[in-house]
Amino acid sequence: MNLHGIKLFFIIFILSLAGSSASNNRFDSLIVSGINQIYNIKLDAALNTFNTLKKEFSNHPSGYFFEAMVLWWEIVLNTSTEEFDDEFIDKLEHVIDMCDEILDTDPQNIDALFFKGGALGFRGRLYSLRESWFNAALDGKDALPIVYKASEIDPLNPDIQLGFGIYNYYAAVIPEKYPVIKPFMVFFPNGDKEKGLEQLDFVAQNGKYAKIESIYFLATSHYSFEENYQMAFVYTEQLTERFPDNPRFQSLKGRLWIKMNNYKMASIIFKNILDKCDAGLYGYNKMAEREASYYVGAYYDRIGQADSSRYFFERCENVSRQIEEDETSGFLINSLLYLGRLNKMKGSVNKAEKYYEEVFEYRDYNGSHEKAERELELLKKGNKLK
Repeated sequence: MNLHGIKLFFIIFILSLAGSSASNNRFDSLIVSGINQIYNIKLDAALNTFNTLKKEFSNHPSGYFFEAMVLWWEIVLNTSTEEFDDEFIDKLEHVIDMCDEILDTDPQNIDALFFKGGALGFRGRLYSLRESWFNAALDGKDALPIVYKASEIDPLNPDIQLGFGIYNYYAAVIPEKYPVIKPFMVFFPNGDKEKGLEQLDFVAQNGKYAKIESIYFLATSHYSFEENYQMAFVYTEQLTERFPDNPRFQSLKGRLWIKMNNYKMASIIFKNILDKCDAGLYGYNKMAEREASYYVGAYYDRIGQADSSRYFFERCENVSRQIEEDETSGFLINSLLYLGRLNKMKGSVNKAEKYYEEVFEYRDYNGSHEKAERELELLKKGNKLK
């Protein structure tokens, strides 16, 4: 998704409850309001909305499920931390237990089937994000028959197609991208990429509760797997127009402009992200600042504004040093290479050498060691000629 860095898996992902027996105007309005608040990254407001849902419909699993979705977006906004993982899993397991109690007395209860499948799917999605593939596969295996059963009971529900669409797509493309997944495919039926995309587009056009998630999935799939940036942009534009303060949606739009080689338009997006970081908007965290400052720096470098470029790469460098611990990102490594060159252009040779030498302290990222070595050799030759 990343979507970015988020590693995708073929887990069934359900965000649907159409046809609910508890459904009424108040029930629907609370859920729709809460979902929109989540996507707008108004997470405190969403939590209040779902607490109201829990109070007014205390025997229904929906409030508890969507309460967990608030935590899911906390995870999405900063996938590098596992701060919310345990609480998220605890809340999903509470939903599963609650649904099991309902299904013990009413095996055909569509709501319990929906939310149990959804809880299993999201738990599996977290496991896949953390590369716990076996646990992810087990949850996917348990979720799949629940989706089929729900579909048999409510075959006209468009939201159900989200689960099938994601399954068909992931089951076809993920094993090819991540070969480590292939041994787990013995648990599952074959996927169908084209059918999956058709099902997802159907939900994007006709879904009630799963519409936005389907659009987001299509945007990230076309970006990450299909490399169809024009199509990804169509879906991403829908997301950013409706939810302009969602950093994940904004970032994806900016990166798409980069992929389409339009750094000017990308810089507009990423400057706006930096403004929101400076203003302290929720979700516009150090991760967003790091990425945005890097791409703005790259834009100024392309148009020959060295001072501005150096300013933003230094900002990226500083933010990277604040947040990176176990593994250095490509943002920092590339920033060091840019800063080495920019300082060389300025005549600050000693400073340039320090930047290039630091590159060797980190992993080799897209030939970064070779690039730094080449630049250092050129600097040494230049010094000898003086």
